[in-house]
Amino acid sequence: MRIVIIGLLLVLGLPGLIGQPARAQTAAPAAETMAPEGPVLLTVSGAGATDLHYDQALLDALPAGAFTTSTIWTEGRQHFEGVYLHDLLTRLGVSSGTLRLTASNDYAITIPVAEIRAGEALLAFRRNGAAMTLRDKGPLWLVYPYDSSDNFRNEVIYSRSIWQLDRIGVEP
Repeated sequence: MRIVIIGLLLVLGLPGLIGQPARAQTAAPAAETMAPEGPVLLTVSGAGATDLHYDQALLDALPAGAFTTSTIWTEGRQHFEGVYLHDLLTRLGVSSGTLRLTASNDYAITIPVAEIRAGEALLAFRRNGAAMTLRDKGPLWLVYPYDSSDNFRNEVIYSRSIWQLDRIGVEP
C-alpha cells in the first residue's frame, strides 16, 4: 500500500510530500533558455539565477500583443506591437516585488508588480510595423492603451511610459 501511494505521489509530481526535495514541474520557456544571436535589446535581472538577455528574435518568440492608440508624444494614432509586461512576468514566474525599468540613458522608473495587469502595459518593439530605433523611442517603449480608458491618461501612467528601455530589474 505504501509503495502504491509513493508511486502515485511521484506520478502526480508531488515529491516534496514524501520527504524528497521538490523540483520545478515546468520547463523554462524556450526564449528564456536560448542565447541571443543578435544585438541584445533587453536584459532582465533578478528574475532567476542569471540575467536574461533578449534580442529581436527572442522578443518575437514571446507571446505577441498589440494595440492602436494615440500618445501625448506622437501625432495621430499609432499601432504598437510587442509583448505585454504582465505576460513576460508570468513566464518568468514574477508575481511580487517591484520592477525597476531603466532606459539607455539611465533614466529609471519603478512599478510595483501588483499594479501590472493583463492586457495593459505593452513592451513595444514595433510602431506602425517598423522596429523602433533609439531616435524613435526604441528599441523598447513601455506604452499603455491610453485611448481605452481615463485610467491610462494620468501623470503616473505617463511617467511609467519609459522609452529607450533596455533593462528591467526585479526587486523583492
